[in-house]
Amino acid sequence: MASTSRTRRGRGRGRGRGSGSSSLPPPPSTLPLIIEEFFIVVCEDPLVKKKLPNKFADYLHGQEPAKVYLRAADCGPRLWTVEVLFDGQGRMYLDKGWEKFAIAHGVDFGWFLHFKYEGDDVLTVKVFDGTMCRRYYYSDGRRY
Repeated sequence: MASTSRTRRGRGRGRGRGSGSSSLPPPPSTLPLIIEEFFIVVCEDPLVKKKLPNKFADYLHGQEPAKVYLRAADCGPRLWTVEVLFDGQGRMYLDKGWEKFAIAHGVDFGWFLHFKYEGDDVLTVKVFDGTMCRRYYYSDGRRY
């Protein structure tokens, strides 16, 4: 029968407490909050205004844009202008202009939308359909 005690090699050398390492990152609670990426799941009519995460709205606090520009990832330079609505309680919505973007990209119930904030009020959007597979969009027979 094999022995139940095993030697762990390579562990404990230069790591953990007592190693004297001072290059550890600060604990997460002391790092600045930077919200650059988030997602929403379309759980209601895909053509009505879409609520964005509260943490993203908080991140923009004091610099709330009147509109944002949506860009479908890998789909060329086209920007879709979408008005932003703040409800007075800190909630942020994609409003007028969202419907056009959603129709053009076939957004449907149950789809997953990944947003990346690029700065200058630009959000790049990756669209995943109901099978959770990414949708790619083409123009003039070429993929952008």
